[in-house]
Amino acid sequence: MHKPIAVLAALCFATVGLAASPAKPQGGAAGDPVLYPVVVGDRIGFIDRTGALVANPQFDDNGPFAGGLARVKLARRWGYVDAAGKLAVNPQFDEAGDFSEGLAAAKLGDTWGYVDKAGKLAVNPQFERAGDFHEGLAAVRVGDRWGFVDKSGKLAVNPQFERAGDFHEGLAAVRTGDRWGFVDKSGKYVINPQFEEAGEFHGGLATVKSNRWGYVDRSGKLAINPQFERALDFDEGLAVVLSGDRWGFVDRSGKFVINPQFEEAHPFRGGLALVKLGKWGYVDRSGKYTINPQFDRAGDFHDGLAVAATGDRYGYVDAGGKFAVNPQFDEAFDFLRGLARVKLQRAFGYVGKDGKYVYNPTK
Repeated sequence: MHKPIAVLAALCFATVGLAASPAKPQGGAAGDPVLYPVVVGDRIGFIDRTGALVANPQFDDNGPFAGGLARVKLARRWGYVDAAGKLAVNPQFDEAGDFSEGLAAAKLGDTWGYVDKAGKLAVNPQFERAGDFHEGLAAVRVGDRWGFVDKSGKLAVNPQFERAGDFHEGLAAVRTGDRWGFVDKSGKYVINPQFEEAGEFHGGLATVKSNRWGYVDRSGKLAINPQFERALDFDEGLAVVLSGDRWGFVDRSGKFVINPQFEEAHPFRGGLALVKLGKWGYVDRSGKYTINPQFDRAGDFHDGLAVAATGDRYGYVDAGGKFAVNPQFDEAFDFLRGLARVKLQRAFGYVGKDGKYVYNPTK
C-alpha cells in the first residue's frame, strides 16, 4: 500500500544499513502480539517465542503485526493471520495495508477501501489511494486530489489537495500548489500553505522547510527558525539536525545541546543516541560518549541490546558497550521481545539474548 505522507525530514535521513531480509520482522505497537517469520525454501511461516512453528511455511510475503493481525500473501492475494498463526481474514485482496484504529486499507481491482478485523468491508473500494487511520481520519485520493475519510466512509474533508499527510495532534500537513500548510479535521487551514516541505506534529512542533529546515508550533509560529540542512522530529526532548555537513542535537528552543560534529546521528532511544565519527558509538544527552566509537556498523538499542559489527561480523552489545553476543553473524537484526533474527552462511535463524539459537538457521 502506498501511504500518503508529507515529505518528512526523516526520509532524508539514512538509517544504519543492516541488510533487508526476505521476510519482514513482526514488530508492532506495545501490547501487540508478535510472531516471528521464518523462511523455508521460498515460503514464509511463523514461530513463537519458544521457536515452535505455529504457522507452516506457505506464504509468499508478510507484514508486521498491527492491531493484533499481520498481513500475509498467498497465491497473489493478501489476507491476515492472528497471533496464533491462523488465518483471521482469508487471502482475497490485491493489496493490503496494516491495521490502524481497527481498520486496514485493502485493494480490490483498481480501487481501495477499508476492511475490519473480521474481513468485512467497512468502506467499499472507491479510492485511487488510501492511507492508514490516524485520530479517526484517513487520507484518501479521489481522482488526482487528496481528502480525508472517516471510518464510515464519509468524506470528512473533500478531496482538494495535491498531497496529504496523516493527522497528528489534530493537524495534518497538506499541499496546495507547491506549498505545504496544515489543516484541522474540518479541512480548514490552521497554518496557511507557505512551506516547501512539511512533516508531522510531535510534541507540539513540526518540521518545516523554507529554503532550510526549522520547526513550527501549532499556531503557525516559527518556534525554531529555518537554519538547518536537515531536521528530524524531537525524541526524548532533543532533535537531530544537520548543520553544514555535521549532525548535532538541539533542544526545543533551537539551542545546540550537542554541537554539530557527527558524520551521522540517530535520535535518542532510552537516553542514548547512535552517532558516527569515523566509527559508530553512543552518546548520552550531554554529548558524552558512553560507548566510544569502535563499530563498523551499529543500530539503536532494542530490548537492552544493539546490533554492532566489527569487520564483517555482527553481534550485540549492551548499554555498557560490552558484547553480550559475540560478533559471529553475517547479518543481524534488532531484538524484538527477546528474540533477534540473524543470518549465517545464507541461512536465517533466531537467537535469544544469550546468543543461543531458539530456531536454527534455515535457507
